[in-house]
Amino acid sequence: MADESNNQVKCWPDLMTEAELVEFLRIPLIAKTENYKNVVDNLKRMQGLPSVHICRQPLYPLAAVRRWVEEKVVKEQRL
Repeated sequence: MADESNNQVKCWPDLMTEAELVEFLRIPLIAKTENYKNVVDNLKRMQGLPSVHICRQPLYPLAAVRRWVEEKVVKEQRL
């Protein structure tokens, strides 16, 4: 992902924190709320956003999140 402020490509970790996921999905640019945790919780509960818990903390596997996004794109193209 390009960082618009200086046009550098951002490298995402294989396991993203919730804050990294929020940035990766660009939630601040599209959400009508500032409580991004609720947005992420809703995506997990209602849309099947993949996550794993390590030491009781949710982490988001980059490859699985990318597949999840691709599946959403395919489903929306069918509509």
